Amino acid sequence: MTGTETAAMTARPAPGYGEGRQALLAAAVHVVATRGLRHLTYRSVAQEARVAHGLVAHHFGTRDALLEAALEFSLANSVGSISAAPGSGDLEAIFAGVVEMVQANPDDQAFQYELILEARRRPELRPHVVQVYATYRQALRNELDAAGIRADDALVHLVFAAVDGLVFQQVCLGDPDAAGAGVKRLRDLLRPLA
Repeated sequence: MTGTETAAMTARPAPGYGEGRQALLAAAVHVVATRGLRHLTYRSVAQEARVAHGLVAHHFGTRDALLEAALEFSLANSVGSISAAPGSGDLEAIFAGVVEMVQANPDDQAFQYELILEARRRPELRPHVVQVYATYRQALRNELDAAGIRADDALVHLVFAAVDGLVFQQVCLGDPDAAGAGVKRLRDLLRPLA
């Protein structure tokens, strides 16, 4: 462990009573986002969450169960950024909070990208990747439909791929202005379809 990691751990308090599961999920996402899926162990998650490593086994039982729960946690944190006003039909609200969401918490997206890349090497992870994309695409389809845009599978796939690419570049390059400009331009391209 580096001196910076040690300092960060001593500065962060241990979770309070009843906060352990959420702290473990956030820790699992952070471990994978910063060190990769291969470093997702009970010990690394417990250390990041500042709890005894037995608590990880108590809450999740297996590493796979921890991974699935962390994915659900990560998706719940980020899928809401599809629209700032879900179901409103307001085209301006679609992707309005994406850049800020990534800026505030890039770990959720980095975690998901790590899982996606690891699934190329470990086919047993593929169902998780399918779940990630299906969750985002369904949320996007709902918003496009609400905005009056006939959202067939190809359009949903194309629009999501564009935003996914912008998010990926923001996570990797840290350029929220470029991501924001791309989101705005994408919205401009969608407007005539509404």
